[in-house]
Amino acid sequence: MTKLLLAGGIVVTCADRHEVLWPGDVLIRDGRIVAIGRDLEVTDAERVDVSGRIVMPGLVDTHRHTWQSVVRNIASDWTLDQYLVGLHMGLSRYFRPEDTYAGNLIGALEALDAGITTLLDWSHNLFTPVHTDAAIDALEEAGLRAVFAHGGGAQQWGGVMPSPVPHPQDDARRLRAGRFAANDGLVTMGLALRGPQFCTMEVTTQDFLLARELDLRVSVHVGDGHWGKTRPIHQLDAAGLLAPTTTYVHCNTIAEDELKLIADSGGSASIAPDVEMQMGHGWPATGRLLALGINPSLSVDVCSSIGGDMFTTMRTTLAVQRATDNSAAVEAGEAPERVKLSCEDVLRFATIEGARANGLGHLTGSLEVGKAADIVILSNDTLATTPINNPFGTIVYSAHPGLVRDVLVDGRFVKRDGRLVGVDMPRLRALAEASRDHVIGSLEGAAIGGRWQPEPKLNLA
Repeated sequence: MTKLLLAGGIVVTCADRHEVLWPGDVLIRDGRIVAIGRDLEVTDAERVDVSGRIVMPGLVDTHRHTWQSVVRNIASDWTLDQYLVGLHMGLSRYFRPEDTYAGNLIGALEALDAGITTLLDWSHNLFTPVHTDAAIDALEEAGLRAVFAHGGGAQQWGGVMPSPVPHPQDDARRLRAGRFAANDGLVTMGLALRGPQFCTMEVTTQDFLLARELDLRVSVHVGDGHWGKTRPIHQLDAAGLLAPTTTYVHCNTIAEDELKLIADSGGSASIAPDVEMQMGHGWPATGRLLALGINPSLSVDVCSSIGGDMFTTMRTTLAVQRATDNSAAVEAGEAPERVKLSCEDVLRFATIEGARANGLGHLTGSLEVGKAADIVILSNDTLATTPINNPFGTIVYSAHPGLVRDVLVDGRFVKRDGRLVGVDMPRLRALAEASRDHVIGSLEGAAIGGRWQPEPKLNLA
């Protein structure tokens, strides 16, 4: 039995609203939180002095295509259609299993380094079962809590849309009967389905029924720019496929009545405001979701376009929605009396709401007795956090990955004193560069460095 006492911190629990213990202690035993309070009397635990530092739940990302980490920022100047062509009809086909492994390992460790302790890996470049196993191996090696959302490969995404190619059911069944027969590991399983935006309703129905057969949660894209104006939620509703175990990603361009169907079904939502505004998905649906009682979760989406931390995503979420609310007030000839969306609200999107959307709200997402000790400790030895007056504001508006001093997953330090534990950085760098050189170098006319600027031609025929 191991005990760890985090003593004297500014404990932001995200359990009950406004709950901050300042100062406060967190006692951990065998990976679980067993006590939270002030001046806990413990004599048989390792004591870590966190005086003056923010102690908070690990952040939760509910939708990331982690395999794309080795082509980081290649799509930073691409539109959504350019991304679909450049990644799914271009670079993705050159990924070997070792490239999938490298992308997932680097991406998962990047997330941990930035305080993300739980990640839904939307893995949709699985050409073969060997690719699948390589992706899972990397998540397990990284040591974070993850939902491996099993998707298809380029054979599902490339070519004719809507696609008549079904989800790789045999591979999904293999995993559910084998590596993911139980739901008790750090890495568990879900299904990443394309839905009626990207495949036929016949295939969509088969895919969603597979999820029911295997008793797995579903994550599905809806409302992605012009691709999302096909009334996908009505199509799912007509087929009897709406369920509380589904997370709907983006939701930008789906209509109000469709959002209400999601709310009435008990479904959850994942928004990615940085990518959505950069690529042209449409305005983030934050306010529209909240108006119907859906508290969204947050996602990075693709590091092929943007950075991989949730602090930036929280700030974007808050800035865009506040600008929208304030603009509406000004247009109505009114002066905004107060903000509608608070820093605490957005932090909850990135923690407990993310955990719930991943089906893990009973286990993580908040600091509560009985939950896993998935914890982030922020540094207090920088001017960016001196003095701390509003912990929620500090986290959302002032924090960044460089302030993430310590990270625990299941009570185990995976980052301590500002450095990832047991990570061979030269090996990671070599893996990343070798995969990048292979993948990009395989594309006709591409070159690493020099003056080459990738801009895929839009040929969707």
